Amino acid sequence: MEPPDLPIRPALPEITATLARAGSLVLVAPPGTGKTTLVPLALPGRVVVAEPRRLAARAAAARMASLLGEPVGRTVGYSVRGDRKVSKTTRIEVVTSGLLVRRLQHDPELAGVDTVLLDECHERHLDADLLLTLLLDAKAGLRPDLNLLATSATVAAERLAAILAAPVLTVAARTFPVETAYLPPARAERGEATVARAVRRALAEGDGDVLVFLPGAAEIRRVTSLLSDLHVVPLHGRLSGEAQDEALRPRAHRRVVLATAIAESSLTVPGVRAVVDSGWSRVPRVDHRRGLSGLATVRVSAAVADQRAGRAGREAPGRVYRCWPEHEHSTLPRYPEPEIRTADLTRLALELACWGTPGGAGLTWWDAPPQGAMDVAHTVLSTLGAVDGTGVTPRGRKMADLGLHPRLARALLDGARLTGPRTAAEVVAILDDDRSHPAVELATRDAPPREVRRLMSLVDGAPAAPDPALVVALAHPERLARRRAPGSPVYLMAGGTAAELPPGSSLADAEWLAIAVADREPGRTNARVRLAARADEPLARKAAPTLLATEDEIGWNGDVVANRVTKLGAITLTTTPLNSPEATRQALLEGLRQEGLALLHWTKDATRTRQRLAFLHRVLGDPWPAVDDESLRRFVEPGKARRKADLAKLNAADTLAKALPWPAATAFDTLAPDRLQVPSGSRIALDYSTDQPTLPVKVQEVFGWTETPHIAGGRIPVVLHLLTPAGRPTAVTGDLNSFWRTTYPQVRSELRGRYPKHRWPEDPLTTPPARR
Repeated sequence: MEPPDLPIRPALPEITATLARAGSLVLVAPPGTGKTTLVPLALPGRVVVAEPRRLAARAAAARMASLLGEPVGRTVGYSVRGDRKVSKTTRIEVVTSGLLVRRLQHDPELAGVDTVLLDECHERHLDADLLLTLLLDAKAGLRPDLNLLATSATVAAERLAAILAAPVLTVAARTFPVETAYLPPARAERGEATVARAVRRALAEGDGDVLVFLPGAAEIRRVTSLLSDLHVVPLHGRLSGEAQDEALRPRAHRRVVLATAIAESSLTVPGVRAVVDSGWSRVPRVDHRRGLSGLATVRVSAAVADQRAGRAGREAPGRVYRCWPEHEHSTLPRYPEPEIRTADLTRLALELACWGTPGGAGLTWWDAPPQGAMDVAHTVLSTLGAVDGTGVTPRGRKMADLGLHPRLARALLDGARLTGPRTAAEVVAILDDDRSHPAVELATRDAPPREVRRLMSLVDGAPAAPDPALVVALAHPERLARRRAPGSPVYLMAGGTAAELPPGSSLADAEWLAIAVADREPGRTNARVRLAARADEPLARKAAPTLLATEDEIGWNGDVVANRVTKLGAITLTTTPLNSPEATRQALLEGLRQEGLALLHWTKDATRTRQRLAFLHRVLGDPWPAVDDESLRRFVEPGKARRKADLAKLNAADTLAKALPWPAATAFDTLAPDRLQVPSGSRIALDYSTDQPTLPVKVQEVFGWTETPHIAGGRIPVVLHLLTPAGRPTAVTGDLNSFWRTTYPQVRSELRGRYPKHRWPEDPLTTPPARR
């Protein structure tokens, strides 16, 4: 049969010749050029085409087979998870990227394969990036004759060409002009309502079918309900093959095709004259800190928005209606973020371990996996028993062969043994389905029957009591959760994150949950439970023995904490008081560390002793000790104290006595005297509370005193605070001679009238001092 007249057709001889000569090639061609269907048919030998999605693989095989006038499975066949149509005569096989990774693990040479075509590389799916890396490694070491042809719908192929060491061929699309209109949401209008409004406008303003891009199946269902009077056809990866094929068949009547990102570049929907773009897509994301992973709804990139718009101009002039303000278009990211930078890398890490390159060191990457995410992935694999210190374990290889995320593989393998193959398969089939769920409480009746049968065929196990929550917990033990308080909708997960049930949930009376799906929206304090099953403590202990730990909690939380605690991760199961004097002692010492030595009983004398010791340490240094809280704490002995109140009975003077340096301490009262005798005969207490010791004394008690007193072995002069008869400060001096000569006359003239009963002699140096 003559191939259709598509833009790629004239370039086919150059493509095949260049690939034969160079061994690698990057082909840049937008959607609609025929690169997915005409190029494989033109290549010689056995060809394997890797598509990022199952739907795209099936559709590409069907299109190529129809061009040959043959049924699928003869010259052209396909293999996807759970479905395969090939025969001995198959020369071109279309597979998913993930399936080819598995095949490569078992046959690194890809025996009998001449060319691998990596389609839609620009989408940067995780499996596709990993497949590219493993193929480059196999070509470098085992199959230098293996031809690699990578296709991309965007022109940003420089990095791809560099790692392939390949030339780049570009084929332009034959497209028609596309008019662009922007329809931002009205005030308080939901996104689905904006999309429905745009669809009705598109139908009114032109002919042909309308292709609508939405983030996922849940949004498709909601928009369908808003367009119930129209002929609406859904198109997403979780539909049955028959339903998917329906969207790809041309029809005489007008249709509205509601699609996910699958229709951006991998598939051609016939009859489309208008595109409605919601501006959103759903991508894998992981929150390592909270232990949450799943699909996040994000703004599309400018490159993706252009690809979506191009779908309107494939067959005739078209129109695109963008559901966002025109001024926001310039703020869109240029290209989509590669999944390897943001997704959960546990599955990738297991494949690398099976390849013999744990961590991916020494391999060639488009973008290398982030080290932090790989460390987290390795920890998860170790917990699941998939890897150990020597590399991948036999259990790990069996988990990889199941073609599931390692968590789900573990749940299927262990769940089949503990709850029976059917229950395990039903729960895993639900958990592996990225569609939104009709209710929060998990129901095994919602499992797709065909996938359940396929999963049951992969495992052994005898019938057992069904326990869906156990299977969920085997997949996500860190998401086992217990209610935080009676009647509360908030649960604490074993991983430490709080998750909240939506209002009206049928699980509201459950004390324990095995949470299957949870996410946390920006600005929300708690994660939101999307799918869960009822659990209890015995189930939690059974499913997550590695999270169980019994430890002694010894510390201070405003008072002594000394308990023996059994925990499941962050969830406290039991608390028993510790009857341990040593544990109590450590808790009291921690309290003194946190709150300081003010917890002890400080008399005035003890406080003054501490100030005198601090003075000597500051002035003389060793052997006089520092007496700040941290330095003194090592001298504190709680003794028989059992709680905070008991510390207030411990005399701080005992601690200070232990800190005194002997034999130097014999000079303590001489170097830092508690009191000084003044000329009047009074023994007055020195004040050590400031940097320089002071002596508060009435003027009349120091008549005739001309030598300023010194302490610390004569090193430090005492500052005298000279007081009135009423005890109020009137002068401060560190030089008595100067005070009597220059300051006293002014003091005398100011105070003798105010205190006439007291002596204010003209010559204070010859007047006897007096206390009264």
